[in-house]
Amino acid sequence: MICKRTTTLTFAAAVAAIALPAMAQDPAHRPGEEAVDPYSVAEVNAGVAPFEGTEMLEAFNGREGSDRIVDGMLDRSVADPRIAGIFTATDMVRLRRTLKEQFCYILNGGCAYTGRSMQDAHDEIGLQPADMGALVEHLQDAMDAEGVPFRIQNRFLAKLAPMRRDVVTR
Repeated sequence: MICKRTTTLTFAAAVAAIALPAMAQDPAHRPGEEAVDPYSVAEVNAGVAPFEGTEMLEAFNGREGSDRIVDGMLDRSVADPRIAGIFTATDMVRLRRTLKEQFCYILNGGCAYTGRSMQDAHDEIGLQPADMGALVEHLQDAMDAEGVPFRIQNRFLAKLAPMRRDVVTR
């Protein structure tokens, strides 16, 4: 009995030792990402409140589908000569992580968004309305590729629309 309990406690301690530092990481200084100025992590930074229920997340094929959509949107955007320049000085590791968190949070997938506010994250990028149009086009193409129904795409885009004022700066 003592051996089993000791083994269980040792395993629990090992899991905690691994998990706690990862959970306590400063979101402004993650391994593999460029450091950004310190900021406060808050749900409001995601730009909008999450959907209620599970319908939206299920339509996106769960967190895995949402992640594929982010990857597809970013891959298309980086390859698009109209907007590729926006990403030349961008920390793509951080961008992928924070967009995946943001989409998961908005879709009510149980994720915390640890990124900066929309205004702070986009302040120095200088996005124009045409740039935003191209990004939305790539998001729609990525959602189509994932099989997200058109009405669900429209609900998601309508949820994101209020962020435009904080993202488009020119």
